[in-house]
Amino acid sequence: MKNKYFLIALLLIFIKKSSAQQVDSINHKNSFIAEVEFENGGILATGELKEKTFNNAYYNGLNFKAGWRMNSTKDPYYRLYNNPIYGIGFYNSTFHNDIVGKPYALYGFVQTPFGNINNKKWAFDYRIGLGLSGNFKPYNEQKNPLNLALGSKNNVFIDFGLRSQYKINNHFRAGVGVAYHHFSNGALRLPNKGVNLIPVTVSLTYQPDGMKVSKDTTPLPELPKTTLYHVNAGAGIKEISGHDGKRFFKSTLSFYASRYVSYKWRMGAGIDLFYSASGNNEAIAHDKSGKLSSKLSGGPAFYLVHILNQDLVLNGNIGYYIHNQEFNGEIRKVFLRAGFRYYVYKNLNAGVSIKAHQGQADFIEWTLGYTFNR
Repeated sequence: MKNKYFLIALLLIFIKKSSAQQVDSINHKNSFIAEVEFENGGILATGELKEKTFNNAYYNGLNFKAGWRMNSTKDPYYRLYNNPIYGIGFYNSTFHNDIVGKPYALYGFVQTPFGNINNKKWAFDYRIGLGLSGNFKPYNEQKNPLNLALGSKNNVFIDFGLRSQYKINNHFRAGVGVAYHHFSNGALRLPNKGVNLIPVTVSLTYQPDGMKVSKDTTPLPELPKTTLYHVNAGAGIKEISGHDGKRFFKSTLSFYASRYVSYKWRMGAGIDLFYSASGNNEAIAHDKSGKLSSKLSGGPAFYLVHILNQDLVLNGNIGYYIHNQEFNGEIRKVFLRAGFRYYVYKNLNAGVSIKAHQGQADFIEWTLGYTFNR
């Protein structure tokens, strides 16, 4: 429950800060956007998931979005991304069966125009969204044994979208596109094979003050040449066996260095150190229970950052364990991470990531960090 409120708080801070930047030094007001989007089909499932969990299922979804087009020139990244839209959305869906449920989600999103934005009739954009979902019908050995995808009612919602829009007039656009949705609880409760969707989308967008957008050719500031140093601490919970329902504390301590390779990307490297409380459990660690080597793991990691604006970044890692324990769920030598960081105050950031081994989630990391030389 604390995780739920933490993510919602981050979303509210993000939206408040975006909407607060309504006027910059030359009085460019950000534009309000309202949108409705319908989704249809596209369940990705094979084997038991297809035969049992999604048997006779058919997916429909509906999104309501409100956001602001960043016309302000205060942040150079708004110009670099062609005045993107930052906002918040509400998602509701059905699978037309009694196994999966009728999930909803609250999420924040960034919607970025690309291509020839001066075209008078057509526009193109891509979308990245992250939030929290609810109202799944989780796996239960007696009540719902056929849901092999998710063992939790509440899950993380990850959203990507790509579409084209036709400009009906100066206020309305009709769009068609494709989306990708992923639902996962990060092994907070098993099973956690996840739900994956690639639906076709149809949308209608309304902008009250009109959609006269032209590309800003103002020169960007010089690309920073300094090395940034990052210290991050994360924590989460993981269920190991899926039979006894026991969950164990996990934590991360990370040290990275990175440099700008372009305005939109930073690259670097560092080290991740992990602690797994399940190493203290005799039923899991057996004769290694309680040993320091059963609880600690870690190794070097490649660090990649996609910069969306001066305060919001997407972060990713590819790491390699020098030491790991399979009984803690560290089932591969290579580990992956994907998430976001938001700078809530100067160099202090907060965020959430999913750590995984190939396609299998390890745990959700709720993270606080500090960046030097930013």
